[in-house]
Amino acid sequence: MSNTLFASTPETRIAAIDVGTNSIHMVVVAIDPLLKTFRIIAREKDTVRLGETGLKPQELSPEAISRAIPALRRCQDLALSFQVESILAAATSATREAPNGQAFLQQVKDELNLSIDLISGQEEARRIYLGVLSGMDLAVSPHLVIDIGGGSTELILAEREKIRYLSSTKVGAVRLTRSLITTDPISSSEFNNLIGYIRDQLKRPLEDIRDHLQPGEIPQLIGTSGTIETLATVYALETQGSVPSPLNGFPLPLDYLQDLVKRLAKRNYAERLEIAGLIDKRAEIILAGAVILQEVMKILQLPEVVICERALREGMIVDWMLSHRIIEDRLQYQDRVRERSTLKIARKYRVNLDYSRKVADFAVLLFDQTHGQLHHWGENERELLWCGAFLHNVGIFVSHSSHHKHSYYLIRHAELYGFTESEVEVMAQIARYHRKSKPKKKHEAFNALSKLHRDQVSQLSAILRIAVALDRRQVGAIATLDVKFDERDRRLSLGLSPKFPGDACELEVWNLNFRKDVFEEEFEVTVSATVLPSDSRTPTESDNISQLSRI
Repeated sequence: MSNTLFASTPETRIAAIDVGTNSIHMVVVAIDPLLKTFRIIAREKDTVRLGETGLKPQELSPEAISRAIPALRRCQDLALSFQVESILAAATSATREAPNGQAFLQQVKDELNLSIDLISGQEEARRIYLGVLSGMDLAVSPHLVIDIGGGSTELILAEREKIRYLSSTKVGAVRLTRSLITTDPISSSEFNNLIGYIRDQLKRPLEDIRDHLQPGEIPQLIGTSGTIETLATVYALETQGSVPSPLNGFPLPLDYLQDLVKRLAKRNYAERLEIAGLIDKRAEIILAGAVILQEVMKILQLPEVVICERALREGMIVDWMLSHRIIEDRLQYQDRVRERSTLKIARKYRVNLDYSRKVADFAVLLFDQTHGQLHHWGENERELLWCGAFLHNVGIFVSHSSHHKHSYYLIRHAELYGFTESEVEVMAQIARYHRKSKPKKKHEAFNALSKLHRDQVSQLSAILRIAVALDRRQVGAIATLDVKFDERDRRLSLGLSPKFPGDACELEVWNLNFRKDVFEEEFEVTVSATVLPSDSRTPTESDNISQLSRI
């Protein structure tokens, strides 16, 4: 990991506006060119229903335009208040299909001096994928991204190295509600017609997706858009009583979705509004959007969809960064999304980055040198340990007293991309138990974990305790360490190489002896430490830095 990642650098602020069929969305971001990432500093959304047609088919109605232009002005004013360098704007399905779409864009240019790019369905899909790359750590196995908009549905089949296939199909929640649903609740004949129409429209792209899959490959389904987020919100409220924050990485199972579709089909608009998580304008179109998602999952036999909160707007930001050579390759957003997200949160809470890096590197060094002897965790647990260790002290931002508990709260509610909800919980608890009490079942959050996750927290937090003890003065007194395990005596010996000649590292050794009991109890070993002579070896920077790139 390069030291330049920890340097301070000026940020560039830009805004991205998505002029969609159902809503106008905007994000304002601060781009860090050294970390090659961005953080969202403001959001704006207005459900203007631009896809509401006029007297002619597909024509944008005067009423819709009269709602859209003030919404765009509010976005523009908000963006300018943040002193953005540039405002990016793109219009999608409703505008590109409308006979008066270009006239609408010219009206926006004349009245607001705001230029909006009209992008194709294929380009929309490409940018959606860039947005997903910026927010999720995707597996090597293929993944299928679905974005259900108001006027179209984008499908992108990709793997770590490349996009295999992308499509944009004219089935969207607003379009189908407007053209196929006239009864409330929907009649049996209209419901069957809705399902049949969606299957017919999706037949070709779904066949193409199958053709691009190798025998036996089952892609992970990743869902973006307000429709899918709303469905996941309803599921979370009905099954858990609360909505995860962030929703990124939260799974929505097909069996629940199918049950929800049946219930939605039996309810009228007022009755749908009684479902927790459904707001007024979303309740009007949710059935059509839910059926689109259901049919994709059923036809491809995909058991769940995982939520990604980033999509077209964030993809526009990534595309801008690519065009300005801030990032050379979009795949950088895949390879290091977790590391960049962790560094962003560390900087937000003003932690000592050099100290955090040292502790995190010691933690994974201990992890590596005891692997196969004291534990058998894999690469994912190694990464969760590094990230949790790097953020273990963020709680000091709130208060030094009980800062380990504050660290848990801040990590748990941070905008950490590339992780599932359960992984964020494990990371937060690793940090929470780096000091004071060891994990106990009487602790509510710890007890709520699965057995596997409790074991992860117990063992990885015990490793972190040793790493924290080894930099007690927070000056990097120990350059590196050598770990030896005697299985017969169950003894773990740590050889400590001091960074400064003549430094006996007495405080670090004392602190290790003071804090090692939880580790010893967890792994059933005895831990001892020896400070090696200063000239016994010459440590280098690479000795003690375990980069996340090997994960």
